[in-house]
Amino acid sequence: MKSRNPSLIGIVARRIVAFSLLAMAIQIGVVFADYWFDDDKLSVLMLQQETENLAAYVQVRDGVAHYEPDHDMRERYFDRPDDNGSIFLRIRTASGDIIHSNCTSECAQHFLPVDVDAPQFWKRLIAPGKPFSVAGGQTFERGGMMVLVELAILNDPNGFMYGALLHEMFDSMIVPMTLMFCLVIGATIWSIRSALKPVAMAAKAADALDPRDSNARLPLTRMPREIAQLVTAVNRMLTRVADLIQSQKLFSSSIAHEIRTPVSIAKMELSRIDDPRARNAERDLDALTHILEQLTSLARADAVDPSAYQRTSLSQIGAAVAEAIAPFVFDHDKSLEFVDEGTPPVTAIPALVENMLRNLIENAVKHNPPGTRIILACGPGPVVSVEDNGKGLIDLPDHHEDLGYVKSSGQLGLGLKIVRRISALHEATIAIDTAPDRGTKISIDFSAAV
Repeated sequence: MKSRNPSLIGIVARRIVAFSLLAMAIQIGVVFADYWFDDDKLSVLMLQQETENLAAYVQVRDGVAHYEPDHDMRERYFDRPDDNGSIFLRIRTASGDIIHSNCTSECAQHFLPVDVDAPQFWKRLIAPGKPFSVAGGQTFERGGMMVLVELAILNDPNGFMYGALLHEMFDSMIVPMTLMFCLVIGATIWSIRSALKPVAMAAKAADALDPRDSNARLPLTRMPREIAQLVTAVNRMLTRVADLIQSQKLFSSSIAHEIRTPVSIAKMELSRIDDPRARNAERDLDALTHILEQLTSLARADAVDPSAYQRTSLSQIGAAVAEAIAPFVFDHDKSLEFVDEGTPPVTAIPALVENMLRNLIENAVKHNPPGTRIILACGPGPVVSVEDNGKGLIDLPDHHEDLGYVKSSGQLGLGLKIVRRISALHEATIAIDTAPDRGTKISIDFSAAV
C-alpha cells in the first residue's frame, strides 16, 4: 500500500521535539556539571534543602515549639548512623532553648554555641571531598517564633547530596524547560497551521476551478509572499495550458473544416462514375465524413463557453431530435419511438444535448441489424435514454476515457467519447445496460443540473 505523504506540521514538530530534547539534555548536563564540580555550592544547596525539610515539622502551640516528625522523617535523619557516616540534628529557638537534638558532645563539636544569636544561614566544612562532611544551619520563622535548624552530615550516609542535586535539576531545569518546550511546540504548530491556511485556500480554489473556463485562475489575495510566488507560477502554467488547449481545439476544427470540402467534391465526382468500386469509395468517404463530424463535435464540446448554459427542457430537446433524425432511422430500415414521461427544467446547453442524443441514436442505427426498434425516452425525472433491441455492445471498450478506440469492426469509436464528454460537462451520470442479442439501453441522468 502506498504510504501517505508526511504532514509539514508533523515534520517540523518532530524536528523541534528532537532539537528541544537535545537542548534540554545539554542544558541539564551543563547545570549538573556546574553543581557537581563546585562542592561549596552543592553543599550549601544540600544544607538549605534539608534544613527546610526539617523546619516543616516544627509546630508552635501556645507559644511553645515542638518537633513532630513522621516515621519517614525519623528514618531519613536519625535511624541510620553507622561507622561510615553520621547525621546529627539540633533544633533550637533564637533564645537558645533546645527543641530537639540527637547529639551530645557531637553538637558542641559541630554546631554553634547555644548562647550565640542564630544567624540566617551558616555553614562550615568538616572534611573536604565527596561524600560531603559538612555542618550548617538556617533560621526559619514558625508560628511567630524564630527557629534555628542545625544539621551535621558526616560522609553523607543517606545520599542527601544526590537528592539535593536531583531536586535542583527537577525544580530549576526540567519543570520550566518542559513548560517552555510545550509552549514552543504549541506555538509552532499553531503558527504553521496559520501559515498553511492560504495553501489550503489555494487548494480549495484549485478544486473549484471550472475546467470549461479558460480564464479561471487561483486567487492571490491575502497570500504570503512565498505562497503567492507558487500560486503565480501555477497561474502561469494554467495560462499556458489554456493556450495549448485552445490551439488543439482550433486545429481539430480547422482540420475537419478543411477536409470536408474536398471530400464533398470527391463524392460528387464519384457519383458520376457508374462502377461498383466507385460506390465502395463513396461509402468510405461517408465513413470519413462521419468521423470528421464526430471530431468537430468533440472539439466543440471542449470549447464550451460557460455562458452557453441555460434553463431548458429535456423533453423538448428529445422531441426535436426524434423529429429531425426519424428520416435517417427509417432509411436504414429501423424504427424510432419517442416516449415523454415528463422531465423538470435543467441547466444545460441544448445544442450539446441534441448532439449527444443524435450520436446515441446514430450508433443504434449503424451497429444493429434491419428491423431494430429504437426508443428515445425522456423521464420520468431529469433522465433521457436511448434503448434498442439489437445485438448489444459486444465490443464495448474497457477504458472509456480514451480519446477513441478501434472497435472489433475496425471503426473508430468516437460516439461514446462524445456522449461521455457532453455528460461530464453537465455533471450527468451515464448508465449502460447491454448484453449480446438482448439490446442496449444507455441512460443519462441530469440530476446535478436540475
